[in-house]
Amino acid sequence: MLPRILPAIALLAIAVAPAAAVAKAAVELNSVSLELPFGDRTFPPGPGSDAITRNCLACHSAGMVLNQPALSRQAWAAEVNKMIHSYDAPVVPGDVDAIVGYLAATKGTK
Repeated sequence: MLPRILPAIALLAIAVAPAAAVAKAAVELNSVSLELPFGDRTFPPGPGSDAITRNCLACHSAGMVLNQPALSRQAWAAEVNKMIHSYDAPVVPGDVDAIVGYLAATKGTK
């Protein structure tokens, strides 16, 4: 009987060996701490500054936004919509027009 099941045992051992090797090579995850730079630059006051502060500072610094090239109102609207639809930015729908207006007034093409 043993000679008949010996090949099956050998096949089973070959099939299980890669899984055992993977189990031994488990990845160990460690927590790390990361200190982000502090930016105290704010958006200049103006119509829509509250909306951009409320919605955009969660992901972007004011300095980063204000260092962007001047764009048309249409291009700013496309950027804001990209943030919302492609990156799931938590922008309040009622603030979109104010944000686009602020960006067009502050960083818009003349």
